[in-house]
Amino acid sequence: MNLRELVSALNDFASPALAESWDNVGLLVEPSPPHTVNTLFLTNDLTEEVMEEAVRKKADLVLSYHPPIFTPLKRVTWKTWKERLVVRALENRIGIYSPHTAYDAIPHGVNNWLTKGLGACTSVPLHPSTAPSSPAEGTHRVEFCADAEHLDAVLSKISDIPEISCLTTLPARVEGEEQTRVTLNCSQKALLEIVALLSQNSLHHKTEILLLQKPLLPHTGMGRLCTLSEPVSLSDIIERIKGHLQLQHVRVAVGAGRTLESPVKKAALCAGSGSSVLKGTEADLYLTGEMSHHDVLDAVANGISVILCEHSNTERGFLSELRDALAIHLQNKINIVVSEKDRDPLQVA
Repeated sequence: MNLRELVSALNDFASPALAESWDNVGLLVEPSPPHTVNTLFLTNDLTEEVMEEAVRKKADLVLSYHPPIFTPLKRVTWKTWKERLVVRALENRIGIYSPHTAYDAIPHGVNNWLTKGLGACTSVPLHPSTAPSSPAEGTHRVEFCADAEHLDAVLSKISDIPEISCLTTLPARVEGEEQTRVTLNCSQKALLEIVALLSQNSLHHKTEILLLQKPLLPHTGMGRLCTLSEPVSLSDIIERIKGHLQLQHVRVAVGAGRTLESPVKKAALCAGSGSSVLKGTEADLYLTGEMSHHDVLDAVANGISVILCEHSNTERGFLSELRDALAIHLQNKINIVVSEKDRDPLQVA
């Protein structure tokens, strides 16, 4: 497949618009076009060892769940390992694509895979995603009426305000007078300027301001709140998680007033680093890769047990499922390989 065609298909599989605003997702490194992709190489973390594996396996595009380029690079030299990744990629005509939190949000993504470690359960996103393109533009809608005396002057000044869209005018009759009804969409910043402008022209008493709510996307968003079909003891949940993630050990903090035999009915989970996503959620259990010491203390004090599996251990196992899903999505047009060198940097000594 042509690289741009493949990137478009990957974006259809999980829209980059679903990623968190702080994230760096999409095509990060692009060899000079045209670039054909015969082999897509999947990894959780793109380390130098993994990059050398990708070169040996003649990868044309690396899909790295975690973005190897996150903070801006000021130069591309041989000095730091992330710069060297870019150099090696371009030398070998290998593109780099990262989906990261877009894969966290989608219904068929990382968090959905992680819920399977709990056993039979239903789940809903902890922080639902909103439709990225509805409404198309703006956070607010402003409607006001103006007579001929004010209309031209107001519209002229509005045209100078940035972040305004969908402006329309229609004839209107207000209290027996012929006027014009103006409707527009705008950002929060532009709203302040518009209100000030309308107040100056004595039109504020005829103004309506509506907050444009974007509809929620079903089964899409950050984290999951899972309700188990039958309550299970914490010790049994621990063994289920270890089996699902193929781990010999996990770290466990037992909630205040609980024991390893206490039942778990509701579990909140977030792949990777879950503190900010899980915080404040009422549940019997928090399941994630890592949390800060003080967030663990808060959870335990509230009677919530915590299972920590290390960051990438809660994500890496998804790659095999992803390989199969992408093969179907891409109609088996390219070879898809999962890295054998990708691994969590931490181990129990």
